[in-house]
Amino acid sequence: MATFRFECNGKPSKNGKHMILLCVTINGKRKRTKTNIELNSPSQFNAKCKGDNWVRASVPESKKWNQELHDLIEEAKATYSQLCDTQQATSELLVNKLKAVEVSPSFLTFAKERTEEILNAGGILNFKKYNGFVNKLEDFLKTKGKKDILFSELTPELLASFDNYLHTIRNERDSSRLLHQNTIQAIFHKFRSLVLRSIELGYMAHDKNPFLLFKYSGVKTTKEKLTEEELDSLLTLELEEGSLLWHCRNYFFFSFFCAGIRVADLIQLRWCNITSDGRLNYQMGKNHKVRDLVLVEQARQILRHYAKEGQKASQYIFPLLDMSKPYAKAVTMADKDTLPIDIRKKLFSDVSAKTALINKYLKKLAGMAGIEKPLSMHISRHSFARLAKAEGTDNSILQSLLAHSSVAMTEKYMGSFDTSTTDKALQNIFNKAGQKADKSDKKARLQALLAELSEEELEAMLASVGKA
Repeated sequence: MATFRFECNGKPSKNGKHMILLCVTINGKRKRTKTNIELNSPSQFNAKCKGDNWVRASVPESKKWNQELHDLIEEAKATYSQLCDTQQATSELLVNKLKAVEVSPSFLTFAKERTEEILNAGGILNFKKYNGFVNKLEDFLKTKGKKDILFSELTPELLASFDNYLHTIRNERDSSRLLHQNTIQAIFHKFRSLVLRSIELGYMAHDKNPFLLFKYSGVKTTKEKLTEEELDSLLTLELEEGSLLWHCRNYFFFSFFCAGIRVADLIQLRWCNITSDGRLNYQMGKNHKVRDLVLVEQARQILRHYAKEGQKASQYIFPLLDMSKPYAKAVTMADKDTLPIDIRKKLFSDVSAKTALINKYLKKLAGMAGIEKPLSMHISRHSFARLAKAEGTDNSILQSLLAHSSVAMTEKYMGSFDTSTTDKALQNIFNKAGQKADKSDKKARLQALLAELSEEELEAMLASVGKA
């Protein structure tokens, strides 16, 4: 014997709302499970309702929510009937099966909680990306007159509407432009990741995933890189030693000569990352992978400008971060991972500020060197990759140098850098065409010469060929 009814949780959840619970009783054993409905007050719930009117009519979304509750209780009854056929009907097993299709009450709440988890785990950059997504979703909901969104409301149509909204937003860095298509793609990456995680945790059924039907894409962009001539023009600029321009050029080329070390890692390098046998050994902040690179002579020359007598191994190599800051005590990546959140956020903020400063002065250097490309620290990584490919470096070796997780990632990263195959094909096509044209031209010239000869001259030539 089984009974099914709904209850309203008298204790509010973190968002101050009261969740409606499905209560299942089988053979005297009771089990409760969450639904996707939350009310502002327990008084909005009618426990002694007639029919399917659990949510009072005074609640604006009562009709839709009562239908959802009706569907849920019918699903519970059908599942109970199936379990009875296999003689496995228990309240616990029934609830577990219902959880496979259970919907979390608020996707927005779920997204905010997940964002907070990422921050607490130390993923400051990822936190900013997820937090940016949440803010844009909230702004979108305001245009619809809503403050929240349920999992049951995540449909391909809603995602398409959100997509249209994102295409109307101004770029935060340049208000004269709208959001780039690739920025919108990154926002939907976060959206999709949250939906997939909710499915893994049982908050949403897999077949309800709106991304099964809604598709999004970015656009291919050209990765800017410097040619050898542009690198030379930058390297040979006459700069005052010790000036900010001089330092920023050093940072750019140290990255270039060290296989494209990322700027955030370069800023945080310490003398203990330089080994006694002339190598650079450090752990990357992006993925915690260890990089172990030989320091070529050009990189060692840059380091000599910053080496000082009596320097400590824990000191930063480049004069960018302040050793007196609390985060400076965390030398290793393991140390940084255990810093309090507020200190980690301060470190991230300071690194971001220094990155912006370096890139600002690199643009000035580009103008001085006659380089029209938007020079930045990341272009040093692109430029290294281009040079490595031009020198015939195999992708598997390049993967190791760039510290990618797979050759496929390296090939994707290289993009337009690796044009060797198409270059050879194009050259072969026109070389062959040129050879044919050359043969045709020689034949025409020979015919013209023969036409100018007299009969006696032709007979003499033929006789000469016959003797040969």
